Amino acid sequence: MATSRNHRPATRASRGIPEATVARLPLYLRALTALSERSVPTVSSEELAAAAGVNSAKLRKDFSYLGSYGTRGVGYDVEYLVYQISRELGLTQDWPVVIVGIGNLGAALANYGGFASRGFRVASLIDADSALTGRTVAGIPVEHSDELEKIIAENGVSIGVIATPAGAAQQVCDRLVAAGVTSILNFAPTVLSVPEGVDVRKVDLSIELQILAFHEQRKAGEEAPLEETAPPAAPPAAAVTKRPDSGPDGDVPAVMPA
Repeated sequence: MATSRNHRPATRASRGIPEATVARLPLYLRALTALSERSVPTVSSEELAAAAGVNSAKLRKDFSYLGSYGTRGVGYDVEYLVYQISRELGLTQDWPVVIVGIGNLGAALANYGGFASRGFRVASLIDADSALTGRTVAGIPVEHSDELEKIIAENGVSIGVIATPAGAAQQVCDRLVAAGVTSILNFAPTVLSVPEGVDVRKVDLSIELQILAFHEQRKAGEEAPLEETAPPAAPPAAAVTKRPDSGPDGDVPAVMPA
């Protein structure tokens, strides 16, 4: 049965939790889930902060927005925090998702097992290539993009994943939004234009690699001089015509007479 997009729980995220805090909640949830799987009942703010890669003061501030302050000398209840953060992130309900663009990246996303375990159900795989129509990827048949609007309506989809080439991404985005999708995860290497009320998260692996390359270059520079390609030669300086008010070397004085 289709899940209606009109019955979203009112979470604290819509009532004033800072975006930076929202961005860290999945990190806490991942660390807490690992603790829960090891049957750890409680965790201190310092231990959880280290596992999530943040400082403990920031963690305590983040949790204060959830109304969770822990118990002095005991810490935080792991299972309750898992539930609390899952609720705030909207993960206590089913979120049908469509993936558009079933090339290598789209197929890899379809095969990713982490979606279902976190409340995201891949409702459909969509591609414009007729040769892929009917082919099964991760147990899901690929449907043609001509059916996109119908698929979204029938499955109550509000989250779309774009894994198309850059040139097709904006058109796909426009169709998703027109069909009722209000949240988009964009893997295409381009910036999407969306109307107000539509949220876009961009994942660009090449940008992340470039940032890592920057840090590697800095580390290498601390150890030894880098072998760099010589910069292009500067163009020859234009001839300087001496003016009556020029200095002895032909330069205009820094302070001109009044």
